[in-house]
Amino acid sequence: MFTAKDVVTLRERTGVGMLNCKEALEACDGNIEKAIDYLREKGIAAAAKKEGRIAAEGVVESYIHAGGKIGVLLEVNCETDFVAKSDDFKALVHDIAMHIAASNPLYVSDTEVDQEALNKEREIYRAQSLNEGKPEAVVDKMVEGRVKKYLKEVCLLDQPFVKDPSKDIRTLVNEAVAKIGEKITVRRFVRFVMGEGLEKRNENFAEEIAKQTKQD
Repeated sequence: MFTAKDVVTLRERTGVGMLNCKEALEACDGNIEKAIDYLREKGIAAAAKKEGRIAAEGVVESYIHAGGKIGVLLEVNCETDFVAKSDDFKALVHDIAMHIAASNPLYVSDTEVDQEALNKEREIYRAQSLNEGKPEAVVDKMVEGRVKKYLKEVCLLDQPFVKDPSKDIRTLVNEAVAKIGEKITVRRFVRFVMGEGLEKRNENFAEEIAKQTKQD
């Protein structure tokens, strides 16, 4: 369908990462022009072109879950104060803060994950695979598959958006970049849970927020 050279060509024309380029070509049967449109529709190409720009403005959003049980402080950056004050940008930041309250990510992206902790996860997954009687030849591939799944679970940008699981948070941000026209960066967040560490009744915050969203 397509070659490694096609992937490189698409990357050079869009500035998008190799994995996204490969995904686009797979979705478009190797047609580069269609793949470019595919990336633009997802907002990925627009986001990639703005990567070198400086995003030093933005907002710190606070989100408190109904009843004061859970709270989030989130910093999201953009390029200008004008955009930081816009309704579209504020809505994006609010949605991300709400998502963090519901989905409890541990990191913004996989670049923040402590390698020592990740290696420990690999050791655990490898032991599990061997205990399941899997052949040595396939264990390493299984381990990397489980590590990839783990990263998607704990990294904010790779989590399915709680209000629309068909897209992840990275796609949500990229769509906003395409619409707003500025570089947008999710910089940092902190999540507080009332009584965290104390024994208490378990609640499904994601389901609660989903119900509230339908009622709005």
